[in-house]
Amino acid sequence: MPNGFMKILQGYKLFREKYALGDQSVMQYLSSYGQQPQVMVVACCDSRVDPALILQCDPGDLFVVRNVANVVPPYEKDEMHHGTSAALEFGVCFLKVRHLILLGHSQCGGIQALLNEHDTNNNDFITNWVSLVKTNHGPQIDSDEYAKLALHQSYKNCLTFPWIESKIQRNELIIHLWFFDIKTGQIFTYSQKHNEYLPLDS
Repeated sequence: MPNGFMKILQGYKLFREKYALGDQSVMQYLSSYGQQPQVMVVACCDSRVDPALILQCDPGDLFVVRNVANVVPPYEKDEMHHGTSAALEFGVCFLKVRHLILLGHSQCGGIQALLNEHDTNNNDFITNWVSLVKTNHGPQIDSDEYAKLALHQSYKNCLTFPWIESKIQRNELIIHLWFFDIKTGQIFTYSQKHNEYLPLDS
């Protein structure tokens, strides 16, 4: 077996020892009492950007949906299939999370595809999917800056969901825009007051 696969098998063993075995099992507790996360994260599929690992969370802490380029699509109530929208509905309406984090990141392949949208012959779904966060930008913008603009478009898309907008109005939900820099391992959070991304730990 490849070393990478052996590594995940060893990880599974450690997970069982830490969370699933013994009288104080976290998984037994979660099985008995259900999940009650206060935080939902919309993150990218990128293997370098795992919200639970970055935030050092235990099982049950985060309700996470991941897709290419951490896109929140606009509200569309029709007969089509809407995986991210279904996850948002479950997190916001049924789990009643208090915080919704939109987690973008540097070096995003989905954003690169959006910047190179003229090359549409190499994929069946990606270009059309990331077009949901297409935004006006200058000709010289780099992919990381575009990823930050895309977070704002996803935020605008969030507000098209009536139950998200109403919970924000009632102060029952807060949306956070976070940008994770892969090279430094640092998170930047959007400050509406300063109209820029500032280090989360500042």
